[in-house]
Amino acid sequence: MSHLPYLNPARVRALEDALARRILVIDGAMGTMVQGYRLDEADYRGTRFVHGFDSQHEPGRDPALQPGHDLKGNNDLLVLTRPDVIGAIHTAYLDAGADLVETNTFNATSVSQADYHLEHIVYELNREGARLARTCCDAVEAKDRSRPRFVIGVLGPTSRTASISPDVNDPGFRNTSFEELRLAYREATRGLIDGGADTLMVETIFDTLNAKAALFAIEEEFDARGGRLPVMISGTITDLSGRTLSGQTAEAFYASVAHARPLSVGLNCALGAKELRQYVDVLSQVADCQVSAHPNAGLPNAFGEYDETPADMATLIGEFARSGLLNLVGGCCGTTPAHIEAIAHAVAGVAPRALRSTLDAAA
Repeated sequence: MSHLPYLNPARVRALEDALARRILVIDGAMGTMVQGYRLDEADYRGTRFVHGFDSQHEPGRDPALQPGHDLKGNNDLLVLTRPDVIGAIHTAYLDAGADLVETNTFNATSVSQADYHLEHIVYELNREGARLARTCCDAVEAKDRSRPRFVIGVLGPTSRTASISPDVNDPGFRNTSFEELRLAYREATRGLIDGGADTLMVETIFDTLNAKAALFAIEEEFDARGGRLPVMISGTITDLSGRTLSGQTAEAFYASVAHARPLSVGLNCALGAKELRQYVDVLSQVADCQVSAHPNAGLPNAFGEYDETPADMATLIGEFARSGLLNLVGGCCGTTPAHIEAIAHAVAGVAPRALRSTLDAAA
């Protein structure tokens, strides 16, 4: 990892100062909120993609001869076609008490956008996703200057895995490579930085090799710019086995990414707060950086929905905080602004987890 100056040192100082004083609150689920708008295919397509393909990219294409593709479900595309919806969701979380909002770019890589034949707009998706989140943060901060609000540029895991075969009959097969992932993450990183992200987060990591490709690409982009942003890392313990999909325990996962010297390392998705607690506890004991957690609103029910109430989730998260496990906390699948508001109240006034370097110096 190169030793480069920060691209925006004033913003980094503000973030580090806030982390030193209190537990910071990250926003909640984007997909859950988008579902509440009941958007249809036309919403996802807008004007530019009205025929199921990018009319700016292929202006001469005849939709009668070359029909496009269904785009419903491509939530990342909404930063271009329904920015009002995504902006309203960002603002709702900020009004609920979030200090940091995540860009709507979870699947904004060429690997994932290939499912919709939209690989060519990946840079634009990331740039505009970061710009939109930045605009919302600035607007809320202008009304309430009591604390800064920050944009997390999100790099999701992609829809493929570099270290596990998708074919049980061919364990040696891979549907992606480190090089393909590196290039995909580099393009996304460039857009997030250009759009104004304060920090980058490689999140929902189920395959550590994918994450290593992302971290490598991020460092390449930092080197090219001669400056860096803080990097956050968040893995996913996929079930009660206590391991990621690629087989690592929480401690092993941290050991695999610690070389990146992240601002924070944490866990999100798959599990609710109750189930996730023991693994966050492990990270809090071994990590030399800030520790984050943004669990789901409990475990999904038989219909794939999440039933944990804001009050119940806040009670669990409040105990995390009082036990000294957290520096940052938010919500993942099933969480809403009501959950984030309850969590913000639960951790208010609770001291953030002391960093190991601070404890070692005091010993």
